[in-house]
Amino acid sequence: MAPERKIWTVSEVNSAVKTVIDGAFMEFWIQGEVGTLRPNPRSRHVYLVIKDSKCEIKATCFNGQLLFEKLAICNGTQIEARGRLGVYEPRGDYQFNILEIRPKGLGDLFRRFEELKNKLHAEGLFEQERKKEIPKLPLRVGIVTSPSGAAIRDFLQIINRRFPRLHVKIYPSPVQGRGAELSLAEGVRFFNRSRSVDVIILMRGGGSIEDLWPFNEEILARELASSEIPTISAVGHEIDFTICDMVADLRAPTPSASAELLISTQEEFQNALSDSRRRLSSAVRLGAGQFRTRFTRLAGSYVFKEPSHMIRICQQKTDEFSRRAENSLSLAVERAKMRLGGLSSRVSSLDPNAVLSRGYSLVKRRSDSKIITSSQMIEEGDEIVAVFAKGSATSIVTEKL
Repeated sequence: MAPERKIWTVSEVNSAVKTVIDGAFMEFWIQGEVGTLRPNPRSRHVYLVIKDSKCEIKATCFNGQLLFEKLAICNGTQIEARGRLGVYEPRGDYQFNILEIRPKGLGDLFRRFEELKNKLHAEGLFEQERKKEIPKLPLRVGIVTSPSGAAIRDFLQIINRRFPRLHVKIYPSPVQGRGAELSLAEGVRFFNRSRSVDVIILMRGGGSIEDLWPFNEEILARELASSEIPTISAVGHEIDFTICDMVADLRAPTPSASAELLISTQEEFQNALSDSRRRLSSAVRLGAGQFRTRFTRLAGSYVFKEPSHMIRICQQKTDEFSRRAENSLSLAVERAKMRLGGLSSRVSSLDPNAVLSRGYSLVKRRSDSKIITSSQMIEEGDEIVAVFAKGSATSIVTEKL
């Protein structure tokens, strides 16, 4: 009779794996780049991913939040860590439990980030002077993002609740992964070509430095910088900062904040309009009161009582003005005649025919009619034309001196 086979529970399997791994590995050092870093403020534990160019491993550092802050370890930092492998039984995950950690240097992604940031900064792409002002009352907004992401849903909820008249156009694009930056850049180009929106928003929710990396690529940064339509970068959470944030005309800390920003500009415009309406109404009332006072005062003045006297004074002033105008016109005509005579004399003296009549001639090359001013401009055998005051003659150069 065959022995009865044991049927394991999931808990038993995870417990056995934990026993094997705990007993198989001693403490050791590991090096790599910090990928996703998630401190837990309540427990002060730090959960992260350590990776190299091919693989990654989950890691924990219990009560390590203060240590990470002190060492300024963040996404992209290269580290060396001492610890041992363990298993988190509830999920069956194996992880590296950190006992000691030290930064090795900036990770490759962070290095690339700094290099591109310094390059674009040197070119002036971050300067406030080159950035365009966001319209005060945009009615058409173009958004380049993933249409299935939470970021666009949050944005549209705020807009539909507080500013439903805003017309939103979405250019669908992946927002992470290899090649996403090309699609995002094409979205910015599309809205610039179509001229169908007043402002462009580049949008995605939060994520790790790897998830946000398309927004740190040079091709997308330069497309934003060359956009003729004002741009807003609404990428990640408030603590995230990308190259696109620095190049765009305005940075919104979150996608929802970009919606609030557009609504606030509309509310500011409406408030300014209401304030202008109140000030205009007050100015009209004040002006009407002042006009009424002036009219009352002028109604008893000499002008209204003796209007014919004012007419005679105006007639006298008109006569005086006419006499002065006639005198000025006569003087101007005489001066113009004198200037015209002087100019006529100067023009006559500069007349080429007058010069030729004094015995001079004008020599041109026959082939291109170019004026010959030096023997260096002709060669033996060239045909030349001599123009006199009356007539001309053609010659062939036989000798050049």
